[in-house]
Amino acid sequence: MELSSGKRKEIIIICDFSGFEIYFSKPFFVAFIFFRNNIIYYLTKEKEMTVFYIVAGAAVLYFILAYNGLVAARQRVKEGAADIDTLLKRRYDLIPNLVETVKGYAAHEKQTLEQVISARSQAMNTSGLGEDKTQVENALSGTLKSLFAISESYPDLKANQNFLELQQELSDTENKIQASRRFYNSTVLAMNTKVESFPANIVAKMFGFSKEAFFELSEEEKKLASQPPKVSF
Repeated sequence: MELSSGKRKEIIIICDFSGFEIYFSKPFFVAFIFFRNNIIYYLTKEKEMTVFYIVAGAAVLYFILAYNGLVAARQRVKEGAADIDTLLKRRYDLIPNLVETVKGYAAHEKQTLEQVISARSQAMNTSGLGEDKTQVENALSGTLKSLFAISESYPDLKANQNFLELQQELSDTENKIQASRRFYNSTVLAMNTKVESFPANIVAKMFGFSKEAFFELSEEEKKLASQPPKVSF
């Protein structure tokens, strides 16, 4: 609608809001539309920024959780390794007494005794729980089996109380080592899965987390581990 007032011609905008007609002059209507559009734009940007902050916050939260998860997994691996190390040292400590006891009854079994001492020395000087450690520990277990087999040919040795006690302690220690190996390997599997899985592997690479080595049983020990523990050899 146009209204004339002398030389001035003014355009009136009529808006119907729920049955009520409201009249706006054109300049006022233009200003109203301008501010309305700006408000809509501002609210839209606010929503976009809110979504951005939510996504960014979720990413940071996952990053923290992934890092803490890797730290916890690595700590469990270290605890498992420490348990094995303690048991291996216990076995190392028992072997010299065992060798001395056998010497008293089977001194001429020099070769077997030297093999046990040499295998013990190699095992003690090999650090970590990787493939090299697995090989020397399995070799030590093999020489101990040979040493215990000797007792079958020496009834007096087999009946010696000190020998029987050492045999029992070594048997218990071997069983505990097998159980600790299984626990350790399960923690290594969990750690390696985290390191290799996406997107946790990105966090692992950023902070230097790497795969851990399994402490494997020999094929013979795997068969023995599946059987009930035996005290005698």
